[in-house]
Amino acid sequence: MPNEVHAPPGVSYVIPVLNEVAYIETAVRTVLEQDYSGPTELILALGPSTDGTTELVQRLAAEDDRIIVVFNPATDIPVGLNVAIRASRHPVIVRVDAHSELDPTYTRRAVETLTRTGAANVGGVMQARGKTPFQSAVARAYNSRFGLGGGSYHGGAEEGPAESAYLGVLRRDVLDEVNLFDESVRRGEDWELNLRIRNAGHSVWFDPSLEVTYWPRESWSKLVRQFAATGIWRGELVRRYPGHNPWRFFAPPLLVANVALTILILVLQLTGVLRGWPSVVLSLVYLGPAAYAVLLLLLCFSRAGGPGWSDRWRFFLVLPTMHLSWGVGFIVGVVRGARDTVDTSRTGI
Repeated sequence: MPNEVHAPPGVSYVIPVLNEVAYIETAVRTVLEQDYSGPTELILALGPSTDGTTELVQRLAAEDDRIIVVFNPATDIPVGLNVAIRASRHPVIVRVDAHSELDPTYTRRAVETLTRTGAANVGGVMQARGKTPFQSAVARAYNSRFGLGGGSYHGGAEEGPAESAYLGVLRRDVLDEVNLFDESVRRGEDWELNLRIRNAGHSVWFDPSLEVTYWPRESWSKLVRQFAATGIWRGELVRRYPGHNPWRFFAPPLLVANVALTILILVLQLTGVLRGWPSVVLSLVYLGPAAYAVLLLLLCFSRAGGPGWSDRWRFFLVLPTMHLSWGVGFIVGVVRGARDTVDTSRTGI
């Protein structure tokens, strides 16, 4: 029929939750306040939390019948996501992170893009923000192309087909077709899922008009543990899917290898083991770390105005922390595989 108006599809929001007492209530509120006219539900996959998250989630569920709580005895994100998806009722799945906040129009615009493009998964821009000086420095690194390697959803890009999507607004039938998330992949599960979606003949779509606020880790130790675990699992994915990983994932491990080789050459030179022309030629290895240090200095300190000096120094330290932690993890993952590696920055261990 001409001028026929179709009702918007039902949407199921899914959030894996573990030790997120400081963030989950705000994440839930931004979901419940979405400007979307179709039927909705919010499914929280609650892991064995130890910080009061369980009690908070139960209170939130008692206050709003749109919230459904399912229990995830594992701590792994893909397991929690699958538990929530299997409990969902609607044809559109919106993945939400406990550390994220959705713009009120996010769902409506994402579903419109999903319909317009025919894509299986639509994602937008991760806009990291911080509440403390350290978290703000990490957020600045997240938002920098130099920080996380230039993925479209970190720095923004033209609308169009994408390799992966941040969080994602997905068609449930396609998720069922590719057998949901791979529960053996504890980190990088979104990239792995999107690879299978694309291999099945569907498209993943990036829409820069969609923006999600993300709150990074709040301390040095959590940041190191998060990036080391993520690097290990990226190494595992390289083992599983050789030839499918973009070049940017190899930059941090190459930096780590270059730094390690530089230290070795320096020790051999200082102890007199390495001399003469071999020493001169091998000194070229210093150029890599030197170039990286110069690039860091230019990126952090060359701009007039902007953040104060303490913030610039903090940013200067955060960037190599992320790169080196991720790079060391990647090498470990490639050499021995991820095995049972978990992100302990989530578990409270």
